[in-house]
Amino acid sequence: MLANPDFIPQAQPLGQYLAHQDEIDAAIHRVLHSGWYILGQETESFEREFAAYIGTHYAVGVASGTDALVLALAACGIGLGDEVITTPHTAVATVAAIELTGATPVLVDIESDTCLIACAKIEHAISSCTKAIVTVHLFGQPADLDAILTLAHKHSLRVIEDCAQAHGAIYRGKRVGSWGDMACFSFYPTKNLGAIGDGGMVLTDDADLAARVRMLREYGWKQRFVSDVPGRNSRLDELQAAILRAKLPHLDADN
Repeated sequence: MLANPDFIPQAQPLGQYLAHQDEIDAAIHRVLHSGWYILGQETESFEREFAAYIGTHYAVGVASGTDALVLALAACGIGLGDEVITTPHTAVATVAAIELTGATPVLVDIESDTCLIACAKIEHAISSCTKAIVTVHLFGQPADLDAILTLAHKHSLRVIEDCAQAHGAIYRGKRVGSWGDMACFSFYPTKNLGAIGDGGMVLTDDADLAARVRMLREYGWKQRFVSDVPGRNSRLDELQAAILRAKLPHLDADN
């Protein structure tokens, strides 16, 4: 029960669990009795199902939305000395992820009516060091992807969509997350599609970028225990993947 019945919370993770309790409990039971808890069939199935929902060829489950952004940027070869354009009106994770790669965030002002990045001001911020644009779909509102992609193509820049607040949002008939070179989602418990813990996903249509993210999320391994490149430990665990699989079919109705 809410203390104030007139107050509608922006997010209510417990309410979301109770709405789909039987399916979530069954998913948890399935994982606990499987004996396989990291990078197994639940994660692989959720990657396929979420990619199909968004409309991309590949999806890679990672430990958080912040890690999704870091790994997407790193997979694009972005690092020390590079600049990445984004908006100042976003969760701190967007800028923190850029900084964690060693790159420099370049902040472009927002539109007063939507609070999204002002596309007309992006070109003025592009320098010889600029390598990518991280566009944020804030409060479920898609950014002006046509303008951003046109500008990125003109200057040979990568476009990474930050979709942490836009699970299921549609732009010109296609879901956000299927437009840029890569897209990043968070499954933090308060998101539209929320886990019961942390989780994230990187999506792309580029097989090479997807393969690179898979390596980077687990110590740079292509072959187990052999690190081809420096990597990290950033894996979506089986329990969270199973919970998200249970919730995904209800996402559009929940939205």
